[in-house]
Amino acid sequence: MNNKIRMFGIAILILALIAAAILGVVSSPSNPLTWLLVVLVALLPFLHSKLTARQYVEWKDEYSVGIDSIDRQHKKLIALINSLQTAVDYSAGAEYEREALDALVDYTRTHFSYEEDLMEKNGYPEFTSHRAEHELMISRVEQVLAEYQKNPDTAMQNAIDFLRDWLINHINGTDKQYSSFLIDRGAT
Repeated sequence: MNNKIRMFGIAILILALIAAAILGVVSSPSNPLTWLLVVLVALLPFLHSKLTARQYVEWKDEYSVGIDSIDRQHKKLIALINSLQTAVDYSAGAEYEREALDALVDYTRTHFSYEEDLMEKNGYPEFTSHRAEHELMISRVEQVLAEYQKNPDTAMQNAIDFLRDWLINHINGTDKQYSSFLIDRGAT
């Protein structure tokens, strides 16, 4: 409900700015305040895109683990997190949010399975601790899903924040630790 109220408030603010700019142009076109309002209204799309862009994850080359198949999967995970963020930001509805979250959780499990299989087949010495990290993350996501049933708005944003931070920290941390080991064994 909070997200819907926030979106409604923003819509009212934008409409008020547009109405004030139109009234200013009609009643006093030479007033500097009128033109300030017109410029502000014209800048709204740019300001909106700049403010919301910070909530989305953008792939950076520094996230690469050097194994193309895993980098592609990480990029897909980032895209799924961003889809979930879009669903929440634009109040797409509980059904779409839940579908986006389910798709993200399902693909995360697929990715973890692929990564663990690759580590196990190549005898990665830290396999057990890496798999434990994955299991802990999945456990945390399951807690978020349970929380979602009680408070969808808060739980969904918490899930996004957690997943975004966890993924980037995991890629730059333990995933980078196994990459040279797997690359030396021919993983692509």
